[in-house]
Amino acid sequence: MNITKRNGRVVLYDTEKIVKSILKAGADTPGEEVSRHLASYIADEVFAKLTENSTIITTQDVRECVYAKLCQMGLPETAKKYIEYAK
Repeated sequence: MNITKRNGRVVLYDTEKIVKSILKAGADTPGEEVSRHLASYIADEVFAKLTENSTIITTQDVRECVYAKLCQMGLPETAKKYIEYAK
């Protein structure tokens, strides 16, 4: 799957980048530590959701989907931190 970046460049979706960003946000959020297993699960779920309906995916789509999934998993503060890092 390809991702269209804010600058218009098209790159391959990299699950590891999403995992690292989630882990970083979780590490900076006391009380909401995120394991690598959970971060990988979230990244995989985001990939599945984005690929089921769209052919053109943007970084904004990825951010919004990760944010929603983190909130759904009961990690609202981690979700806020993730959005801060994704800017």
